[in-house]
Amino acid sequence: MKAKQVLWASALVCACYFFMSQSAMAFPPQEPLVRLAELDIDPAQLAAYKAALKEEIAASIRLEPGVLRLYAVSIKDHPNQIRLFEMYRDQTSYQAHLSSPHFKRYKLATQHMVKSLTLIETEPVLLGSR
Repeated sequence: MKAKQVLWASALVCACYFFMSQSAMAFPPQEPLVRLAELDIDPAQLAAYKAALKEEIAASIRLEPGVLRLYAVSIKDHPNQIRLFEMYRDQTSYQAHLSSPHFKRYKLATQHMVKSLTLIETEPVLLGSR
């Protein structure tokens, strides 16, 4: 009788592993959407741009659970050349961000400040953080 119970238990464990692996293949985990943006800002309006950007990033992080990271840096010795690193949970989160009231307000307020904008699509290779 004991051997029969072990056999059934083994069969049950194998079935669980099989169904779990099939489920994982059917629904692969989504990688986050990562974008880079290169902006050239009118130097005369740099302070106003930075204020609007600060407000937009704070609102996005506070209000949007799908916004994972938003970093803004400038090129050394070229403060009007801003680079943004953006990470969203997925494509749906990114689309929600673009539709958010605070992002639309930022785009409207800064459209005359931005001399050029280049969006760079990326594929995550290795993302690490502490």
